[in-house]
Amino acid sequence: MKRYDRAYFDRWYRHSDVGVGQREFVTRKVMLAVAAAEFVLGRRIASVLDVGCGEGIWRAPLLKLRPGISYLGFDSSEYAVARWGAKRNLRLAGLAELASQRLARSYDLVVCADVLHYVSDAEARAGLGVIAKRTRGAAFIEAFTNADAIDGDHDHFQDRSPARYRKLIAGAGLVPMGLHVYVTKAAMHTLTALEQGAAGAASGSRRRA
Repeated sequence: MKRYDRAYFDRWYRHSDVGVGQREFVTRKVMLAVAAAEFVLGRRIASVLDVGCGEGIWRAPLLKLRPGISYLGFDSSEYAVARWGAKRNLRLAGLAELASQRLARSYDLVVCADVLHYVSDAEARAGLGVIAKRTRGAAFIEAFTNADAIDGDHDHFQDRSPARYRKLIAGAGLVPMGLHVYVTKAAMHTLTALEQGAAGAASGSRRRA
């Protein structure tokens, strides 16, 4: 079993040359995800679900960008949840256990960053199913494939092709918009033909120009 303990977060998020935990790097991803969700919704986001949130490093830049939003994170790391759970609203659950949390609402933005390429197909399918069900605006699903030059943590990296990820994500009912952004099929009617990704519908929306 892969251990997501303090040593892991120190190694990859606080003392790494890769920079995945650096504030500017995370903030750029947050700004992209927020802008995409708000474009789809036509308003500012008010709620975020962060799946595989780690120590909840998205929370601070989200609140800085949109003060007052509701943030909820889930992670399989007992260390991260024990240390930051109460302060950052993090709960203990991996992708496979997400469905058992019985979430009663949808979220304007759902985040699953740097997670899928470390879990099995079965766990990925289970988590993506919940993500699709709970996405109101957009989902930011960051995953890396065997076609990418990965500079970082290779432990338990899943050797999946881009086609395999597309199949897994499409199977959950999510449509790619590009840059790790996805929307549900139900939201496609809000987008014009050229706003939709290559896998989107051929026809556009009825939105007035």
